Amino acid sequence: MLIIGCGDVARRTIRLLGKNYRIYALIRNGMQRDGLRTEGVFPIMGDLDNRQSLSRITGLADIVLHLAPPPNSGSTDVRTRHLLAALAKGRRPRQLIYISTSGVYGDCGGAWVGETHIVNPQSARAQRRVDAELQIRHWARVNGVRASVLRVPGIYAEDRLPLERLRAGMPAIAADEDSYTNHIHADDLARIIVAALHRGRSNRVYHASDDGAMKMGDYFDVVADAYHLPRPQRISRAEAPRAIPESMLSFMNESRRLKNSRMKQELQVRLNYPTVRNALADRAGGSTA
Repeated sequence: MLIIGCGDVARRTIRLLGKNYRIYALIRNGMQRDGLRTEGVFPIMGDLDNRQSLSRITGLADIVLHLAPPPNSGSTDVRTRHLLAALAKGRRPRQLIYISTSGVYGDCGGAWVGETHIVNPQSARAQRRVDAELQIRHWARVNGVRASVLRVPGIYAEDRLPLERLRAGMPAIAADEDSYTNHIHADDLARIIVAALHRGRSNRVYHASDDGAMKMGDYFDVVADAYHLPRPQRISRAEAPRAIPESMLSFMNESRRLKNSRMKQELQVRLNYPTVRNALADRAGGSTA
């Protein structure tokens, strides 16, 4: 197995794989070497931005987990293009799993969205993800590779919560104007990746999302309550550009609710944390209401 993009979720996935795989990880920061080796992973130096540096991964793996983000500019994902070119030169992998984003749908007005819903990226960041998905699915069909695309919403965990935002007193949108948002616990996402390894269908898209259907301000309230912090002030959407950074506002302007029945039925995933409230219940005093 070759892992591209060895961050937090990849490390959680590695721990679930145990000794069932010989695992390689493409890294561009040599400081990651020792930590990966401690976990039984073989690091390989390379950079997706430098096509010539990827020769060592050609023909290396039967399975590829692609968790690396696209570049920060442009409308295409040249990193994925470089990766697929390197993988195509030698013996092809049998399987490739790509971690994408639910942002490919853009704003859906709060509607429930299934995997066949048309993509409508409304930011360059999301457009690059759509480009990566199209590249992978085409490459997989041409090369006979079983590819799965996991569209992932907001990832959270104990150390991945908006606590600094809450402490800074950043406001949220008033309930009647707020957007629906979707989440997945990082540990559950790692389990979904493993399930896709075993049961993912060829060239198939899955929503890697929990059962929650909460608005973004409610999410901030739940986290604030769990950590005994003040709930954020609610403001109108018209006031938001003056009080909320543009990078955050772009997320708050998109509203959708992800259906996850395909993930449950085909990948047979049973979530450990069906909602954010479930995950924070102990800290909040045991209530899941």
